[in-house]
Amino acid sequence: MSVKPGSTEKVNIDFNKNDDNLRLLVSAMEKRLEKIYLGGGKSRIDKQHEQGKLTARERIDYLLDKDSPRIEIGAFAGDDMYKEYGGCPAGGAVVMIGYVNGRQCIVVANDATVKAGAWFPITGKKNLRAQEIAMENRLPIIYLVDSAGVFLPMQDEIFPDKENFGRIFRNNAIMSSQGILQIAAIMGSCVAGGAYLPIMSDEAMIVDKTGTIFLAGSYLVKAAIGETIDNETLGGATTHCEISGVTDYKCKDDQDCLDRIRRIMDKVGDYEKAGFDRSAPALPKKNPKDILGIIPESRDKAYDMHEIIYRLVDNSEFDEYKESYGQSIICGLARIDGWAVGIVANQRKVVKSKKGEMQFGGVIYSDSADKAARFVMNCNQKKIPLLFLQDATGFMVGSRSEQGGIIKDGAKLVNAMSNSVVPKFTVIIGNSFGAANYAMCGKAYDPRLIVGWPTAQLAVMGGGQAAKTLLQIQVSSLKAQGKEEITPEEEKKLLDMITDRYNSQMTPYYAAARLWLDAIINPLDTRQWISMGIEAANHAPITKAYNVGVIQT
Repeated sequence: MSVKPGSTEKVNIDFNKNDDNLRLLVSAMEKRLEKIYLGGGKSRIDKQHEQGKLTARERIDYLLDKDSPRIEIGAFAGDDMYKEYGGCPAGGAVVMIGYVNGRQCIVVANDATVKAGAWFPITGKKNLRAQEIAMENRLPIIYLVDSAGVFLPMQDEIFPDKENFGRIFRNNAIMSSQGILQIAAIMGSCVAGGAYLPIMSDEAMIVDKTGTIFLAGSYLVKAAIGETIDNETLGGATTHCEISGVTDYKCKDDQDCLDRIRRIMDKVGDYEKAGFDRSAPALPKKNPKDILGIIPESRDKAYDMHEIIYRLVDNSEFDEYKESYGQSIICGLARIDGWAVGIVANQRKVVKSKKGEMQFGGVIYSDSADKAARFVMNCNQKKIPLLFLQDATGFMVGSRSEQGGIIKDGAKLVNAMSNSVVPKFTVIIGNSFGAANYAMCGKAYDPRLIVGWPTAQLAVMGGGQAAKTLLQIQVSSLKAQGKEEITPEEEKKLLDMITDRYNSQMTPYYAAARLWLDAIINPLDTRQWISMGIEAANHAPITKAYNVGVIQT
């Protein structure tokens, strides 16, 4: 079919193809989540119910305010990992930011349907991430404990290191000293070192007949000191509420326990706020659903990031900073759900500067890095949270860029962003490659939340470049081992194998499984994530001045 000059027919065809593609990606993501939500499977869920217990997700659903917004952290944690042990869906724990009696908090629930709630290495990492969110935002944290303790076959990867199991109790102590509210409910097993978590919380409750807490269970007690005793007598609700005084409340069942938490949260006082500006929320004037048709089906194609921004911000109003300068990064002020935000976004559209040269989308140039650094500094001066929208292949390379000081300007942006005292949020829309991941506030730079769309890709470089580089290394290695000739067929087979492996490591699922991303989200949920993130950040007043240190001009 031919398209007449000036016709929008071709544009509409591309839009529809893009829309279909992204809807399929979202649908595939939702199907994967449905499986993850089953935890250890239906039979283990049924067993949990037979014991008179709710599952981790049912407990959270009962605890949080009905029909209130909520966001899940780390749903894909552990995805496609630990296959030799049967997997670890959601990292064996559910983490949710939501509302209890109108008060925003973060809830951490062990999933006892996954290896009896045992802690894999990713479980520890996920729990530490939840505590990090609580500490950064001074957000109340509620633990729903039901865990058999460390997963012993992998104890060497969860027990001894700085960011392992013991760090959780250190964080309990730090949060307590900082006045961050911690509430714990013992709703199943709570053994060994894990027993310290609820008792280091401000208040602890235990469910009668199903909750137990002790440093060593009955079998270990028998083996260690020869004493014969059952678990209920050793560490059940009656023991700890009437004899040891370890726990504060005895609850008859899960619902009674969760109701107790709701009553406690109902009487918690207000908090000192950071003071981020919020006006009455407004929906974008441009249809947010158009986002699905704007993002190209091929990641090599360009698009105008402005059109994404207009569909994320209130009233589609965006006050752009230095619009005609450094056009490969877009900077400007807007509101999302009423909250004032400073947006730093990579531009994928091909633009032409006044000097006449073409700037290809997804590449960060010196002038763009300089502009973004100044904008970040301005937002810190005005106490405006920052939102980074990533879709970048890296910084511009070549003699012209090097002689123009690309390293200096890139370092300037990294410095300004790293020292930011206002909260930062990152959404990876497309490519997140190499130093662009760093400069645009990747995981290493402490974003309060970092999420990816199903179109996201994270790697040190693009798949094609990396695969060819790795192929050269592999061929050289084979020749060094005595293989003199590599046939074209062998070379193609090697390249395909390397490409497949590298591409699998670039997916958002690979990143989210390892908690490099807090979540993979439907693009249409982006506004809710940012709004709830800034609301959480508003719990934590800024206590230090903004100082970028040494920046070369």
